[in-house]
Amino acid sequence: MITVDTISRHEFIGLETKIINSSNPQVIGLNGTIINETKSMFTLNTEKGMKMIPKLTNDWGFSIKGKNLIVKGTTITKRPYERIGAKA
Repeated sequence: MITVDTISRHEFIGLETKIINSSNPQVIGLNGTIINETKSMFTLNTEKGMKMIPKLTNDWGFSIKGKNLIVKGTTITKRPYERIGAKA
């Protein structure tokens, strides 16, 4: 089960997200559903189509069970199978 404390160890595909902070000001506020994940990228399904966004340079906002949280891209820049099940 995904909780605020364990989100960085879980699967992100299917979650809604929003870019809270970024080194690229043009993507701040971009939101959508994560439809694919690689070591360094999320693919988001947005209102304007699919967008591939690097994890590393962004802070990602999620809402889990009514609680909003921010995950720094630097903490999740790993292959999904390396991150899932690892200690946070």
